[in-house]
Amino acid sequence: MTGNQNYINHVALVLDASSSMSHLSRKAVEVADQQIAYLARRSRELDQETRVTVYVFADKVECVIYDKDVLRMPSLKQLYRVGGMTALLAAALKSQRELAQTAQLYGDHSFLTFVLTDGQENASHRCPDAPTRDPRELVDAVATMIKKQEDNWTLAVLVPDQMGKREAMRCGFPKDNIAIWDATSTQGLEEAGQVIQQATEKFMMGRAQGIRGSRAVFSTGADAVNKDTIKAAGLTPVNPSQYQLIPVARDAAIRDWVIECGHTYRTGGAFYQLSKSEKIQAQKQIAVLEKKTDRVYTGPEARALLGLPDVEVRVKPDHNDDFTIFVQSTSVNRKLVPNTRLLLML
Repeated sequence: MTGNQNYINHVALVLDASSSMSHLSRKAVEVADQQIAYLARRSRELDQETRVTVYVFADKVECVIYDKDVLRMPSLKQLYRVGGMTALLAAALKSQRELAQTAQLYGDHSFLTFVLTDGQENASHRCPDAPTRDPRELVDAVATMIKKQEDNWTLAVLVPDQMGKREAMRCGFPKDNIAIWDATSTQGLEEAGQVIQQATEKFMMGRAQGIRGSRAVFSTGADAVNKDTIKAAGLTPVNPSQYQLIPVARDAAIRDWVIECGHTYRTGGAFYQLSKSEKIQAQKQIAVLEKKTDRVYTGPEARALLGLPDVEVRVKPDHNDDFTIFVQSTSVNRKLVPNTRLLLML
């Protein structure tokens, strides 16, 4: 691809409009509209063209907006109507089949689809949009389609429970492209919207680094880091003379431990090892340590690498054989966890 070709993102929302969504229908419109407004803002800021497609599904699957410039999107208020059963597999198949007919001339095109459902598949076998009436064949059709998608396609799904997750995995969705949301409350839907936003941010930041698609769009932890993503993010290691790794031998406050180990403590210069799921503020720096070499990568690219947006967000320390995450401490009494390490910038 030549340098002057532009990034074109095709983002699709495939929304469950079955009867069980009726108590959430106003919130669903609000969350979708927020996502579109956010996409419009980030598209301008990152200079990426974004085109939005929206499908709604119940007994049948309907495309209500197709590949429209995100800066000219209407509200979904008039377009989202609930009623009927859940033709989930037919919706996944139809949305991807139709989007695949989008022209991909001149530019670096990438497709990102979020399917949101509050229940189990129960209507595709009698849906006019389904390629077959056999439920087992429908599952196989989705799995085959996902397997055959090119590297510039990302298909993700939000399901209401573990059973939904198992079903999605059976249909071939990559494990880290499946998220569970609380479908019982408007608060749960609000949080699902944040999860989608975070995943979109990670996708768009990745685009700017040359990553075209993702099979781990919902992971925001160490499992999102590997040699390829480090290279794509353009990260260069910090000079080893500029930092030191200090083992933590007992419970201690961060400043006390740094001083006890014979160093000077300055606020913001010490990073603790992420050892449990926690919220990380927008202004906090992140460092990523390669275990084999003790190389450290830091800077805004390290945040982008983990898919962290520029807002407060929850991050998991997901076990990763090769990399460890460190978070900047801005307090003097942050409690350190024994048997972890402390990263001190000199």
